[in-house]
Amino acid sequence: MKEAMLYQELSDKRVRCDLCSHRCVIADSKRGICGVRENKDGTLYSLVYGKIVATHVDPIEKKPLFNFHPGTRAFSVATVGCNFKCAHCQNAEISQMPAEHNRIIGQEISPEKIVKAAEKNDCKSIAYTYTEPTIFMEYAYDTAMLASKRGIKNVFVTNGYMTEKALRTIHPYLDAANVDLKGFTEEHYQKICAARLKPVLDTLKLMKELDIWVEVTTLIIPTINDSDEVLRNIAEFILSLGVETPWHVSRFHPTYKMLDLPPTSVQSVIRARQIGLEVGLRYVYSGNIPGDEGEHTYCYNCGKVLIPRYGYQLEEIRIEDSRCKYCGAAIDGVYAKKPGRSEGRL
Repeated sequence: MKEAMLYQELSDKRVRCDLCSHRCVIADSKRGICGVRENKDGTLYSLVYGKIVATHVDPIEKKPLFNFHPGTRAFSVATVGCNFKCAHCQNAEISQMPAEHNRIIGQEISPEKIVKAAEKNDCKSIAYTYTEPTIFMEYAYDTAMLASKRGIKNVFVTNGYMTEKALRTIHPYLDAANVDLKGFTEEHYQKICAARLKPVLDTLKLMKELDIWVEVTTLIIPTINDSDEVLRNIAEFILSLGVETPWHVSRFHPTYKMLDLPPTSVQSVIRARQIGLEVGLRYVYSGNIPGDEGEHTYCYNCGKVLIPRYGYQLEEIRIEDSRCKYCGAAIDGVYAKKPGRSEGRL
């Protein structure tokens, strides 16, 4: 165990956790909603520090991040636990393990070993993913700090429910994030995720203010969030963050507590992408439809394909010094420059 970051001591040995927007008040010998932060005699501890339940070398595109060092590899890590209760969670067996089964498992791996593994596997970044990285903030923070010193980037794949204090704490070492924007009503977040919408929107705004590279993902779920009105509202909010913000609209497959719904039709995802483009977003990507034209990165100025993709595989990158190879337009994102030059960011 490791003493937790970001909590306040209250009376009667209670504590308030300030890590995520639930801001759980936790009595002595009890845990927060995430199931991995426990109050012991008035001190809050992380129960998952260094307890890794999953590691994998992934294409950065799998996060998904399409405009952040495309074509590179990310060393992905996760612990058990989550502060959401999403009915469609694809990783429920590990995300809900502490809350539903009171179990915490994981292999003991130090931050130093994670960084060394990333280097050994030629990974440009470390991705804190699969479950919610906010709930293992102490471990992510220590790892990210070491990685940053070694020139390795750090990426959160997150539900965006962290507090402002938590985001500002990790910010010096956080280079990019993919944030799930699961719907656009409080009812959706309460019913499907057992959370609230507004803190997620606030996180997205602050990430942009802090100059963290942000991409947004929405899983399109039939009858739940697939109406044109909801999709347009999401797209318009993302546009308010900046026209350069990529939006990934992804196809749902029945899982966990949503086995009664059909998979999202390809046509629904294509329509969602079209709405994003109509609203004015420069980069809108279709997910879970290998071979669809929506997987490619296009130049918003001349319309040429700059990064052809099939699934997570790239054919080539037609971006030079962060500009379109064909017309010279500045292409938003974070890209490696030619040898001898520093990283490009537009």
